[in-house]
Amino acid sequence: MIMKRIVLFFVIILSVLMVGGSSAQTRIRFFLTFIPNIQFSPVYMMDTLGKLNNWGYDLQIEHGDEPVGVDLIATGDFDFGMISGEQVLMARFGQRPVVMVYNWFQQYPVGIVIPNTTPATSVEELRGLRVGVPGRFGASYSALTALLTVHNMSEDDIQLQEIGFNAPDVICTGGVDASVVYINNEPLQVQLRADKGQCGDITSVSVIRVADYANMISNGVVTSETMLADNPELVRVVVSQYDSALKKIIQNPAYAYLVSLDYVDSLPITDELRAFLQSAAEAQDEFILSEPTPERIAQSRDDLWVALSEQFEPELLIQFHVLLETIKLWEAEQLGYSDEAVWAQTAQVLVDLGLLPTLPDFTSAYTNEFLP
Repeated sequence: MIMKRIVLFFVIILSVLMVGGSSAQTRIRFFLTFIPNIQFSPVYMMDTLGKLNNWGYDLQIEHGDEPVGVDLIATGDFDFGMISGEQVLMARFGQRPVVMVYNWFQQYPVGIVIPNTTPATSVEELRGLRVGVPGRFGASYSALTALLTVHNMSEDDIQLQEIGFNAPDVICTGGVDASVVYINNEPLQVQLRADKGQCGDITSVSVIRVADYANMISNGVVTSETMLADNPELVRVVVSQYDSALKKIIQNPAYAYLVSLDYVDSLPITDELRAFLQSAAEAQDEFILSEPTPERIAQSRDDLWVALSEQFEPELLIQFHVLLETIKLWEAEQLGYSDEAVWAQTAQVLVDLGLLPTLPDFTSAYTNEFLP
């Protein structure tokens, strides 16, 4: 009888400890710009994989304006966030000590899209032509400035027109001869309209990639100097789990799209497409077990796109196409790595634009210390 009471006592104690332990989740506030979008799939994947929960953390994703997000990360209101390198440099100059701990985009995602109705295929041939840009701010304007500088040109050599984030509409109505765009998105939108005969006389487009001439730091995982000093183990855990999520997406975009459906309400989907992607995701998991080379994985993505294109309409697949094009900008021999020369070029562009009065100490704006 005494032995039974002792056993019961320890069972009760163990149950209390287990319940207490399972509820003791530490919240991680993670900031994202814009609105929910397929391009944020690595963060959604990190949340879905659930490994942060196993470490005792609960990921809370919140969206907002980038300048506000930088301030909230610097003050510790947000623990981490997805912020551009330009914003990091400007924040640090303004005494807001934030640091990029994982370089998400290995290639700058901005370029110039030129329809085939425009008599130009190079930057030099854009002299005197109407070039659209969202505005004289942000990544698009910085990228255009860098691209023009490399070609010994300036804004005065083109007819710059501020068109907002409406490049497909403006291009298809003939409002500009070319436009600065995100190369993983708007060119696909313009081409889709052209294929449907809804883009005037335009039948095809070409793209000049800024990264081919002047690569700069784009978005990455950012935290505060206080977080680095006070809780480096949390930084290491978040970077490791983000890295795992990004690799999963690069290896299995079908699964990434399915995961993102729970986070992005506007993603196109039908029962048939969902079933196709589920089957493709399962087959890809089997394929990855064979430890294929990066080249074979890239080929498997191309094969998947061909198979999808043969069965579904382009409108239904547009966001999946965006995901595939975005993956190409993430890929690298070492994911997450920040290159000092690229940071230096980014800082110089900000000085050239007058956004910074002098060249900052950009080497303290990033760290590779926490990469897996």
